[in-house]
Amino acid sequence: MRLHKNLVFATVDAVSEIFNEQVYADKVVAKVLKRDKRWGAKDRAFIAQTTYDIVRWMRLYAEIAEIKDHYTRENLYKVFAVWLVLKGIPIPDWKQFEGTPTRKIKGRFDTYSKQRVLRESIPDWMDALAVAELGEAFWTKEIQSQNQTAPVVLRVNTLKASVSQVKEALAKEDIYTKTIKNYPEALELLERAAVFRTEAFKKGFFEVQDASSQTVAHLLDIQPGMRIVDTCAGAGGKTLHLAALSKNKGQIIAMDIRSNKLNDLKKRARRAGAFNIETRQISGTKDIKKLYQKADRVLIDAPCSGLGVLRRNPDAKWKLKPEFIENIKQTQLQILKSYSKMLKSGGKLVYATCSILPSENEEQLKAFLETEEGKDFEFIKHDKIFAHQSGYDGFYRALLEKK
Repeated sequence: MRLHKNLVFATVDAVSEIFNEQVYADKVVAKVLKRDKRWGAKDRAFIAQTTYDIVRWMRLYAEIAEIKDHYTRENLYKVFAVWLVLKGIPIPDWKQFEGTPTRKIKGRFDTYSKQRVLRESIPDWMDALAVAELGEAFWTKEIQSQNQTAPVVLRVNTLKASVSQVKEALAKEDIYTKTIKNYPEALELLERAAVFRTEAFKKGFFEVQDASSQTVAHLLDIQPGMRIVDTCAGAGGKTLHLAALSKNKGQIIAMDIRSNKLNDLKKRARRAGAFNIETRQISGTKDIKKLYQKADRVLIDAPCSGLGVLRRNPDAKWKLKPEFIENIKQTQLQILKSYSKMLKSGGKLVYATCSILPSENEEQLKAFLETEEGKDFEFIKHDKIFAHQSGYDGFYRALLEKK
């Protein structure tokens, strides 16, 4: 493999911005890939994949390179050299890599691989928390899966096309996919590809959405004509799925505290041909109270730690703090108590997170059902989805019904 300096430099720039300026990896990579229009698909793939690789394994690589939290350019090139050695790529004759101790790197890797926190490259506090909640053997399997590259899964927009039509349309652009058993609208890419540049995407035939995430809307048992409230809609991945399941009939109210996310949703809805979506920004309790007992279905895709999607967002391992998880659990319960009031009697509510921690999931529901607000609800069922069992994102979803 021949290395090109401009690609290596761009990767180091990206890693530096992620760690030194605390910018989210997806935003950094998207910006860096626009730096040089001459870069082809392989060049862009090298930058993106190498950046995510280094971010994912930063603790392990930094330990091997014998650096701490001082991510100077000199230190980041040492980290890059570790990546090269462990990938079996010859060290180039560049001044940035002079004196790379290849044999020591391999020896340190063998030594450090005996410790889970280093082998899986995770913070001590996160490892301890997950072991306490999930058990050591289970967590060992899960974090190993969470450190694998996530597959790219599409959700076919049935408002515009069928699964077979999208599969065929993508094949004409040399992008090949496979269907996934028990996921009716899903197509998984056989190889990673620039799907957002395809005509099928521009026509609104699909969205990128992990298979686990696609199960959430189905649990609500949507019927055309219903009033549905997506209370934490964000940019609307699940909102758009709800619109497709409702066949564009009835009303979907997409709510969020962030106006920029709702603006993104509006653009996505236009492309998808989803015309029954109304966006509402939550600026205070009045926005919630207006909908008390007005909805047939309520989706609470609650803010969470995101520990079920670390392979998709590996930088979250380093940005997440234990105090955030404690605070978000209080927020989750408050959201359940407040937003559940939107539901009519006989209506259904789904509580979902992309966390794998019981304290954010089933324990939250138990706490809610014991509150004054939760006494009118009946727990129907829940699913705990783990990456090492499903092959897709870690997720939790639970169905409640209002008596």
